[in-house]
Amino acid sequence: MEHRIIIPSLGSIEDAAKSFLAEIGQAKIIAFYAPMGAGKTTFTAALCRVLGVREDAVSSPTFAIVNEYRAAGGSTIYHFDFYRIEKPEEALDTGLYDYLDSGSLCLLEWPENIEDLLPDETLRVKITVQPDGSRVLTWTD
Repeated sequence: MEHRIIIPSLGSIEDAAKSFLAEIGQAKIIAFYAPMGAGKTTFTAALCRVLGVREDAVSSPTFAIVNEYRAAGGSTIYHFDFYRIEKPEEALDTGLYDYLDSGSLCLLEWPENIEDLLPDETLRVKITVQPDGSRVLTWTD
């Protein structure tokens, strides 16, 4: 089944994040595919806020590759940015599979750089920017 969520503006991003979380079911590994500037980090931050992560705790892990956050209920969220990864071995050196196998929510930016390493159960979400500046999230389950 194809899913689609429209984010008309930044003002509606948290509502979109709530809808997204309600629709993804038990998915724990979520890969966001989008061009630079499409809003991957912004949407990830909105998801984290909805889950109760302190707003000032969420930042792009571009240089660290992975950031760890705590949700309001104490669960762990891992936020990855694979933009700087050039070889699969670099991702593996971070302990990638330990994170992915942890059962914690894993939010991945630039997953195309590690595509061959992603498990089958990865939920692949595409973010597209519309001419009016709105964003559309689409995925198939």
